[in-house]
Amino acid sequence: MLPLALAILWVLAFGSAQMTTPYNIGDPLPISLDPGELPYYLMRSFLRMAAGLVFSLLFTLVYATLAAKSRYAEKILIPLLDVLQSIPILGFLSITVTGFIALFPGNLLGVECASIFAIFTSQAWNMTFSFYASLRTVPHDLEEAAAMFHLSIWQRFWQLELPFAAPSLIWNMMMSVSGGWFFVVASEAITVNSQTITLPGIGSYIAMAIAEKDLSAIGWAILAMLIGIVLYDQLLFRPLVAWADKFKFESLPGEEIPTSRLLDVLQRAKLVRALGAIPAFFWEWSLVLFHKRTDGLSKSGEKSFRLPWFDRLWTVFLLGLAAFAVYRIGDYVRAEVGLDEVLHVFLLGLITAVRVIVLIAIAAAIWVPVGVWIGFRPRIAQTVQPIAQFMAAFPANLMFPVAVILILHFNASVEIWTSPLMILGTQWYILFNVISGAMSMPSDFRAVADNLGLKGWLRWKRMILPGIFPSFVTGAITASGGSWNASIVSEMVSWGDTTLMATGIGSYIADNTQKGDFPRIALGVAVMCCYVMLFNRQVWRRMYRLAEERLRID
Repeated sequence: MLPLALAILWVLAFGSAQMTTPYNIGDPLPISLDPGELPYYLMRSFLRMAAGLVFSLLFTLVYATLAAKSRYAEKILIPLLDVLQSIPILGFLSITVTGFIALFPGNLLGVECASIFAIFTSQAWNMTFSFYASLRTVPHDLEEAAAMFHLSIWQRFWQLELPFAAPSLIWNMMMSVSGGWFFVVASEAITVNSQTITLPGIGSYIAMAIAEKDLSAIGWAILAMLIGIVLYDQLLFRPLVAWADKFKFESLPGEEIPTSRLLDVLQRAKLVRALGAIPAFFWEWSLVLFHKRTDGLSKSGEKSFRLPWFDRLWTVFLLGLAAFAVYRIGDYVRAEVGLDEVLHVFLLGLITAVRVIVLIAIAAAIWVPVGVWIGFRPRIAQTVQPIAQFMAAFPANLMFPVAVILILHFNASVEIWTSPLMILGTQWYILFNVISGAMSMPSDFRAVADNLGLKGWLRWKRMILPGIFPSFVTGAITASGGSWNASIVSEMVSWGDTTLMATGIGSYIADNTQKGDFPRIALGVAVMCCYVMLFNRQVWRRMYRLAEERLRID
């Protein structure tokens, strides 16, 4: 462990020093296509991804818990999460980059923070939806056990809810990291005051290779990304998956369990155990300190503070706030771009919506059976895990040369054949969540189905689909939101000087971002949010409620 620990410390120290070098807007940050520079670029992107993952995890634990525990907060936080998920990375960057740069004037750290924030926005929403869904579907018998032990809110979170949600959360952390790699090009090439800042990293390297039509450089970039994903898998996710297996709802004798050589070394290293004793002491101390003040038997512990009139007042307040926001946005849009432009953008959004619906349906038909087959075989899941991570992280930008060349060669329709680029990075949300749902399905379900002789469609209808349905809906929500985001880079593809543009709201936002037309960028982002909110509310949220109410495992 000593060489590995020293290497990690050196990478953190050296990378942090590179992120805080003096820099002024307008100074060039040259990017070289020399393959020898790729280890350095990989390290910089690696650190940004790690920082984004840490902030995403903290955000998930706080935001999802508050939404799941408070019905008043839920009315705001869950719809707000739909909105945040639907805002594209370019929208976040255009709003926040100036503020981050102002926080650290004359220093590269401001631009680095903007890039990390963009990566955060590509990771956090999926993890938050997953954790929220897990908190809402804790089995009743575990809830009753927690009540019998008189666990406080703090004890209940750390000893029941977080452990129960850990396996699913870790799988979605993998997916979120892959989503961050998918958008790494947009997060490392930042435009400020009509100037593009290309931070050293794999994303900037890929963007320059595409601009220069350098196929060999693209090949080296793919190899570097593969190495980065393998490192993430072996150093972080495989140990986490093996460690979290003890939190499974139930296990059977003789069942294959995931393993990790690094986890074995960590658990056997005396120094690691000694260092782990420090946070373990404070954690145990907090469980004692924040215990339940009552025994749960007295009347004071049974009082309910629900006030129906406050519920109605809270709903009226939210409706009034929403009406005021709609009025201000409508007034701004009418003054800046006109109502005809608004109708045109809504039509563009409808075209993109049709693409998203068709692609999600195709992805579900393909990956749900594959995910169930993998999830029922834990050993195969371990083998498939890094492969799926690499495929999920594969940036759509690297497929632009193939798409442009094939479309021009066969004179194919841009409107149809650029659409698959939207689903390349987002279809894996469905696969990962279905695998997680299949792995966490109680084995007594499968045993009963075998005893009853359920086969074919009847087995899927009575056992498999109900068992994985909550996980599938969570994956479909994040996949649809990711597809809307991916439309920005997929409906307008470039290879050197050749640019192909499909009709849709994604190409509208991308085109106006290049022109620096902020009112139309704001209009495109707002309309995209409306469509995603409508889509999530009317389709996926109703399906989620169905999963929660009718298909809950008791």
